[in-house]
Amino acid sequence: MKELLELIVKRLVDHPDEVSVNEVAGEQTSVYELRVHKEDLGKIIGKQGRTAKAIRTLLSAAAVKDSKRVMLEIID
Repeated sequence: MKELLELIVKRLVDHPDEVSVNEVAGEQTSVYELRVHKEDLGKIIGKQGRTAKAIRTLLSAAAVKDSKRVMLEIID
């Protein structure tokens, strides 16, 4: 799941070397903390949060097979 998130985000940003993902795993829920370069923050969030929502949807769909919930936190 972490690799999927990194792959998606690195394709969207101008500074792919500065993308970092930290996973905080729980029993039923995993939280992914995403950090990107400040200039790329707007690209990840998108207009009215549409890009971030799409990324969250993809992660949720991928997590269904593991019967887990995932949350994405975009950290400044």
